[in-house]
Amino acid sequence: MKKGLLAAGAVGILAGCTTPMPPDLGCGVPGGLCAPVQPNTSAVPSEPPPAPPETPPSEMRTSPVELYPGTNNPQSGARPAAGTARIALLLPLGSPGLGQAAEAVRAGFLAGQERDGAGIEVTVVASGESPESTLQAYARAAEQNDIIVGPLARSSVAAIIGSNAVTRPTLVLNHPQTEGPLPPQVLVLGLSLEEEARQAADWAAQEHPAGRALVLSGKAAWQQRAAGAFAARWTRLGHNNARVELPINDGYVDANALSELRSRLAVDRPELVFAALDAGTLRQVRSSLGTSLPTYALSAANPGRSPGLAVPELDGVRLVDLPWTIQPDNAQVMLYPRPVDSDSLDMQRLYALGIDAFQVARTLVQQPGTGFELDGVTGRLSVRRNNGAWSLRRIEASAVYRDGIGYEAVAGK
Repeated sequence: MKKGLLAAGAVGILAGCTTPMPPDLGCGVPGGLCAPVQPNTSAVPSEPPPAPPETPPSEMRTSPVELYPGTNNPQSGARPAAGTARIALLLPLGSPGLGQAAEAVRAGFLAGQERDGAGIEVTVVASGESPESTLQAYARAAEQNDIIVGPLARSSVAAIIGSNAVTRPTLVLNHPQTEGPLPPQVLVLGLSLEEEARQAADWAAQEHPAGRALVLSGKAAWQQRAAGAFAARWTRLGHNNARVELPINDGYVDANALSELRSRLAVDRPELVFAALDAGTLRQVRSSLGTSLPTYALSAANPGRSPGLAVPELDGVRLVDLPWTIQPDNAQVMLYPRPVDSDSLDMQRLYALGIDAFQVARTLVQQPGTGFELDGVTGRLSVRRNNGAWSLRRIEASAVYRDGIGYEAVAGK
């Protein structure tokens, strides 16, 4: 159970965006990132020693490169061959809070380049964690590259979007907190718990066309947003729902609240439950209420498949998550190596985000100005350009959690 709780706590980083990621990675997810670790690619000090003219400070050539931590093998600063597309990957690699997340994205991005990088040169640009340092690094990267991928922290994304700095196609890795239009060259790639919630509502409506839903959440911002997104879509689909906010303290659901909910369900039973909860708290809820009610949940509720992990309380839970985490036999997923040092589902999701970020950037290079679709490791990606502005829609994978087995894929999902 401890592993399930830890994995769920980290989920905060991912849903980006308006979902989980570390503190500023935004989305206000459960607990944010794990404790900082020393990244494999270190950021350049604030006053770096003089560098050769071909390689500006805090930048490093990365092709060819080995994929796993500790195998950094920079390329020389030679200029790219004629016709080579130049992509800058802008990440806070030296950040105490975000370095681990940035390293996971970097490793995935380079895994994508290793497989499909012909004609593309990638330069990793180590930015700081602050919006100011990110703007400076972005300006340098834009001078020498055709496409920018990054930044990662939500505050840095907001700084880029709110400035006049966007001069190149830019694929940001988190969701901005803005209702206004984005600069026409910006495409948002970040993961989103709200989108997962809406997808769960569509799935539940297909299986329960006349169903009444009970929507469960805690007080955390990411839980409130996910519950609100499900309820709004459920209502739009013509269904009724009731929302219940559970008191949760240090990962434990209040026993009195569970008792009251159990009594309520005995006289007013819904047809299904949507749980905007992590794996640990959902386990407690189902242990108290029983497992007979069809339950739909987000990636945050995925307990993982650690050896020896048994979570019978979650058996039968319908999960929306990335193909990378719940479809290991997916044809696209099997094309790429797994990180050798990460048991964290959140870091796995960020690694997958890095892979798909490379594939989207590569396709934009090959098909400039046109929309396209990709079968990615984070889901089915549909990139469109309308009235000069880019948008991306991601359909994640759907599976039923089976205790002791893993995940049972849902046909057509």
